[in-house]
Amino acid sequence: MLEVHQFPCLSDNYGYLLHDTDSNETVCIDTPDADAYLREAAAKGWQITQIWNTHWHPDHAGGNEAIKAATGCTITAPEVEAPKIAAIDRTVAGGDTVRIGAHEATVIDVGGHTIGHCAYHVPSAGIAFVGDAVFALGCGRMFEGTAPQFWASLKRVRDLPGETLLYCAHEYTESNVRFATHADPENRALATYVEEIAERRSRGDPTVPARLSRECETNPFLRADDPDMQARWGGGDAVETFAALRSAKDSF
Repeated sequence: MLEVHQFPCLSDNYGYLLHDTDSNETVCIDTPDADAYLREAAAKGWQITQIWNTHWHPDHAGGNEAIKAATGCTITAPEVEAPKIAAIDRTVAGGDTVRIGAHEATVIDVGGHTIGHCAYHVPSAGIAFVGDAVFALGCGRMFEGTAPQFWASLKRVRDLPGETLLYCAHEYTESNVRFATHADPENRALATYVEEIAERRSRGDPTVPARLSRECETNPFLRADDPDMQARWGGGDAVETFAALRSAKDSF
């Protein structure tokens, strides 16, 4: 059995510890705040054995060295971004696999936010850790990649089973709501989702994880090949529509 322990850290990050009750292994998904991860693991009585980095940004890999020094864990990170990430033991790329106990996770190339950004999909648990590639009702800024690359990445995420829970790295949903309703104002499923998000945030509850099937209906960036979105934002080409949406969000 796998257990995900989710906790807030830094200003708006989520930290994740993935624990296998059979093997007693525990994986840090990214390391935005070493002290928070070590504290949360200790409180759960879990021994950190691995780190899986999604990309090189300091709020995702900045705690690698401190956690490794404290625990002796092994660190897996994207091959393309290895020169920018500390203390790596293994590099991976899309199509590779990693393991926690008997559970296998597939590495998905989700480059776009950064060139080598990876996500980790654990099919046996119906979960995916997507870093800054996808957010509830949003996607990451395109700092390093291109629109064709990022759109191809989002399609890889979209092709996962609809019941997959997406563990995103930030609580950005309220900001994303404002743009999504601007981008897709006639989407009834989105309107319902927005109401539920407002209720959750009014209670101080997280909006993450997000269910993929719902994101496919409501997240404008995952709908760039939808005819209605193309007519509103970019004609008949999904890449152009995605690029238009991303550019509009950047200045929204």
